[in-house]
Amino acid sequence: MMKSVGLAGLLATLSALPAFAQEAAAEVMDKGDVAWMMVSTLLVLFMILPGLALFYGGLVRSKNMLSVLMQCTMITAMVMVIWVIYGYSFAFGGGTGPFFGGFGKLFLAGVTADSMAATFTDGVVIPEYVFIAFQMTFAAITPALIVGAFAERIKFGAVMLFSALWVTVVYFPVAHMVWDGAGLIFNMGALDFAGGTVVHINAGIAALVGAYFVGPRIGLGKDMMAPHSMTLTLVGAGILWVGWFGFNAGSNLEANGGATLAMINTFTATAGAILAWAGLEAVLRGKASMLGAASGLVAGLVAVTPAAGSVGPVGAIVLGAIASGVCYFFVAVVKNKMGYDDSLDVFGIHGIGGIIGAIGTGIFTAPGLGGTGGEDYAMAAQTWIQIQAVVITILWCGIASAVLYFIVDKTIGLRVANDDERRGLDLTSHGESAYHA
Repeated sequence: MMKSVGLAGLLATLSALPAFAQEAAAEVMDKGDVAWMMVSTLLVLFMILPGLALFYGGLVRSKNMLSVLMQCTMITAMVMVIWVIYGYSFAFGGGTGPFFGGFGKLFLAGVTADSMAATFTDGVVIPEYVFIAFQMTFAAITPALIVGAFAERIKFGAVMLFSALWVTVVYFPVAHMVWDGAGLIFNMGALDFAGGTVVHINAGIAALVGAYFVGPRIGLGKDMMAPHSMTLTLVGAGILWVGWFGFNAGSNLEANGGATLAMINTFTATAGAILAWAGLEAVLRGKASMLGAASGLVAGLVAVTPAAGSVGPVGAIVLGAIASGVCYFFVAVVKNKMGYDDSLDVFGIHGIGGIIGAIGTGIFTAPGLGGTGGEDYAMAAQTWIQIQAVVITILWCGIASAVLYFIVDKTIGLRVANDDERRGLDLTSHGESAYHA
């Protein structure tokens, strides 16, 4: 490592260099990278609205369609405001602590159109505003994912209060731990390319805890609770897949070969997962369902999220298929055995898929399996680091989420009245109906 020479010494050294060397030492912003990151940011927004909203909306009964759309919309807007006020600072504010980014960028202090953020290539930068906006969409979609666990029975105010508290206590610290250079999990050497721990395990664990705190829907196991529109669910799932290219390939921060690797993996892992889920249904139930294909689609996307930048396309197919099979088991078997009502299988798909993907990243990054790991890549050691990162995320999110659900329940209450639940949340919470006869 070079000995520090101070600013004056550095300037003197630079002035003595040839012109071409001075240029090489300067930070470079490429307009192609900037354009790609702006598009990626919009693609992630497209994932939330209308993608996730329609995916979830089609899965609930028609009397609760608008309530899910409203929850996704309002969470997105609220988290964007919180992100600008203090969320970005808490996650990426320049603090050196392992859990917290500090107060240095509250209200985006010091950020201008000329501010730059680092990429994964030394000397290559992108405008800090586009990095802030890109990360803002990740922060917005994660609490929106959670609402599928207690859809059709939770108070709107409780959703909003819990989401505001949760991003503050859970999401921002975990994002700092995983993605900030000072973060605990980052410095352990864990690989999480686009959010297997930060987004999916976080959302899945919070969903499982929430399903227990809110309790099952009235009539579960007795009343007809089938999705009211598989058509809208597939529209939403398709939008999720398209938007996920911004999610995964955008996480490369540059428009180069690394982004194209993440792109093709987002195709192949998802395809493998769809085939695996439908195949399991065909063998075990005699028929492959559209709901199963859509579930496999999301399971594959979730699983490849942490691995997209470091596994090969064939490894991604295998990873997606494995995750799909395990998710199917949790959705079809474990949920019924354990008795929790995770309405839209947030834990079974995002939580479990995220865990399989995070651990699988350590395995399939190995060069012998087509990954991008170097010749000295140690599969067992990296997989152990991945497992530790998963455990830290589960514990942080699980304990904090339980405390937050308890606080919300004891202050404004989590659950709507029984009569309101039977009538549907569209009318009782929002005074409108998705459909008119």
